[in-house]
Amino acid sequence: MAWFIRSKTPKEKLKVRRLTIPEGLWLKCDSCTDIIYRTELDRNLRVCPKCNYHHRMTAFERIELLIDEGSFVDKDTRIYSKDPLRFRDIKKYTERLRTYTKKTGVLDAVICGEGNIHGNKVQICAMEFGFMGGSMGSVVGEKITRAIERATFKRNPLVTISCSGGARMQEGILSLMQMAKTAAALAQLSGAKVPYISVLADPVTGGVTASFAMLGDIIIAEPGALIGFAGPRVIEQTIKQKLPEGFQRAEFLLEHGMIDMVVHRKELKSTIGKLLDLFHS
Repeated sequence: MAWFIRSKTPKEKLKVRRLTIPEGLWLKCDSCTDIIYRTELDRNLRVCPKCNYHHRMTAFERIELLIDEGSFVDKDTRIYSKDPLRFRDIKKYTERLRTYTKKTGVLDAVICGEGNIHGNKVQICAMEFGFMGGSMGSVVGEKITRAIERATFKRNPLVTISCSGGARMQEGILSLMQMAKTAAALAQLSGAKVPYISVLADPVTGGVTASFAMLGDIIIAEPGALIGFAGPRVIEQTIKQKLPEGFQRAEFLLEHGMIDMVVHRKELKSTIGKLLDLFHS
């Protein structure tokens, strides 16, 4: 009878039941390339527990990190971009806007509002890198300018968290005008003697660096953040020289007097809170 019974092959005997692991449960650190449990990374404020690399956060995550619970009020939520230049590359600009709105859940690359940090009322702006690389177009410039004007009128300190690839090419000169627009509003804020704290997250480049991001009374950067105008490769090709190690990183800028502090994300709220207390004293 054994002739009629199919015995398992050695290969079949070694087969084990496959474990189904949900997608997105683990991720690889962009710096040390180690595999990290996503929940552990989120619990650690999206800072790698092995190499201390600061992964990017969404605009709402940054606001949640800094603003006292339950105190945030979103402002200017219905402003969205038009397409005055009727710009098209591979896709129409309007199609890109719809895609990124669906992807991120916001209408443009900045969230602005007011809330409290350690009980101090502030106006706050947090840029959303997930929306077209946090690029600054007419809507971003308008929302930030309105936040600056509210800070001036209400005499609330202003806090911005920048994370941007620069001005938005799809809006041409209209995006470049936002540099002068935000800088002019900040001049009025400074004239009113209202403090402005600028936080730089990775990356801050282009027109954002060349305008409101570097005009703070106090400029704070997260560790390892890339901060500059043109990219290192463009600079090397222009000056025909090799750039120094760590060029355009937060620590390099601190050493050369371009920023005031490099602060770990876990200490960011307490640091800003202490600064606001000093301004009020």
